[in-house]
Amino acid sequence: MDRFDAMRLFIRVVERRSFTQAAHDMEVPRSTCTKVIRELETRLGTRLLQRTTRVVRPTLDGEAYYHRCLGILGDIEDADGAFLGATPKGLLRVEVQGTIARHFLLPALPAFFERYPDIELSLSESDRWVDLVQEGVDCALRWGHLRDSELVARQVAMLDRLTCATPEYLARHGKPETLEDLHGHRVVGIRSITTGTVTPLEFIVDGRQHAVSLPSTLSVTGTESYLAGIRLGLGIAQVPAFHVEEDLRRGTLVELLRGTPPPSMPVSLLYSRTRQLSPRVRVFLDWAAREFAARAASSAHAHRGIP
Repeated sequence: MDRFDAMRLFIRVVERRSFTQAAHDMEVPRSTCTKVIRELETRLGTRLLQRTTRVVRPTLDGEAYYHRCLGILGDIEDADGAFLGATPKGLLRVEVQGTIARHFLLPALPAFFERYPDIELSLSESDRWVDLVQEGVDCALRWGHLRDSELVARQVAMLDRLTCATPEYLARHGKPETLEDLHGHRVVGIRSITTGTVTPLEFIVDGRQHAVSLPSTLSVTGTESYLAGIRLGLGIAQVPAFHVEEDLRRGTLVELLRGTPPPSMPVSLLYSRTRQLSPRVRVFLDWAAREFAARAASSAHAHRGIP
């Protein structure tokens, strides 16, 4: 078995968490699988896998080697495909922020796979900053302003945001009509994972951005918990309009301070500037950009039509 086939076998062991299943997938005897991995560890001078009676897991070195193998084999496949003019195919690994992906991308995936049936899409959900190269991720979908990095950021949408609260909360605390009226109110806060601070409310007044910090009844780090807190009437909050379109229609949430809205936030697709874009990454980026443009425009129109 050559070096590249050994890499493929190692990748399959990591992903299947089993020598037996990996051997079956690769159509080799289990003894061959064990022998190849042992020789690989000997050649590299490190232990790549932790073996127990129930499962096989990569060590820290094994995890790093796994991601490097993904990149190397992906580059080889892409190079062959570029010269052969092949249809984009293979495994595409995308890191997403889940709520945005579920609203803007997932509904259109059947059409994407109909057009590109040989692409296998692996979606991972998180809000953390991902090292695309080290972790073997092809591209990442992120919401909000981005920190400087070595990644290329392709902005695909600007999402409207709004300030809102439940009728029950407003009945208890009053409905603010101006920013000065916010004094005495409380918020459901989004807390930074890295700094632990709660993001203040933001408003655009006469073209300039103003921040207002209020005490938080509840602060969270995740979108789903944030939305749940708002809907439970625990305070005022600012959210992308698409999250609460149905709440506004039903009257279970009320938009506040519409004349001084929060600034819109960008949605971007990130990819490494150090690697040549593969055909499958390129077609995914183009497709995702079109989907975001169409659905963001539709969402903005729906929001503006809600009284």
